[in-house]
Amino acid sequence: MLFSVVSIVVVALVFDFLNGFHDAANSVATVVSTGTLSPNTAVAWAAFFNFVAAFGFGVKVATTLGKGVVDPSAIDRWVVLGGLTGAIAWNLITWWLGLPVSSSHALIGGLAGAAVMHSGFAVLLPKGLGRILLFIVLSPIIGLVLGFVTMLLMLWLHRGSLPSVVDRRFRRLQLVSAAFYSLGHGTNDAQKTMGVITILLFSSGYMKEFHVPTWVILTCHAAIAAGTLAGGWRIVKTMGMRITKLRPIGGFSAETAGAITLLGTALWGIPVSTTHTITGAIMGVGATHRLTAVRWGVARQIVWAWILTIPVSAAISAAAYLVIRLFV
Repeated sequence: MLFSVVSIVVVALVFDFLNGFHDAANSVATVVSTGTLSPNTAVAWAAFFNFVAAFGFGVKVATTLGKGVVDPSAIDRWVVLGGLTGAIAWNLITWWLGLPVSSSHALIGGLAGAAVMHSGFAVLLPKGLGRILLFIVLSPIIGLVLGFVTMLLMLWLHRGSLPSVVDRRFRRLQLVSAAFYSLGHGTNDAQKTMGVITILLFSSGYMKEFHVPTWVILTCHAAIAAGTLAGGWRIVKTMGMRITKLRPIGGFSAETAGAITLLGTALWGIPVSTTHTITGAIMGVGATHRLTAVRWGVARQIVWAWILTIPVSAAISAAAYLVIRLFV
């Protein structure tokens, strides 16, 4: 059993790496598209703060994912492996298509799909799933509203300034907002993999009570930081250039709005999508100029990918679980 558990922990860390790789766009798209940092410098900056997030923001999201989505007693190591397989597959498919979907929701859908195939629909916990489904809708709306309001506030505060002065000032400020956002990204997303590894250890009998060990916290943050450092440039292009045209003041506003949303929900233990949040914030910033500044056709494709993420990853994971059980 030990070998299989260690192997599944490695698969979970691969997912965490791919989460950072897939979601690197969330952290760096705005700061790259505005020209504030070069791509390589931007991902190094974001990766550093992804890892720093390990120190000081708790593990409430990890606890929610580990105990609040599926009944822990109904999970075994093969359910976890099936769930991770579906989430990884969906991440790679959407990365190839350049679609910024939620790695978090892929993981939640994957875990749910494999668990249902293992023990039936009764293992799903409606309260936890209901909160997550609610925030699929709320997190991009919160990001959009905060992005819109923050951008209006910044424009009002600098209404008498020359555009060149504003650009120069916000290129510097974007370093702060990008770091702030990367803290939120690392805090929210690394904790989801922590939750999966912890429930694996708990269900396999290696822990007597559910708590997230320190080595799991540090390892998961290191994995997501490494993935961010590798970068996912197909999605950076969609996020930073195809949704709307951003200036440094807009990038700062979007990152700040996204960071406030992510850190706030993490402190409440709500596993939201970093992708949904920053996409909504970018749309909110673009809408301050005029509604046509947002390329709503691109936005529509992204929303459809969001809608499909949980059911498709659940279906892939259910199939993966059946295949796994044929051989073990």
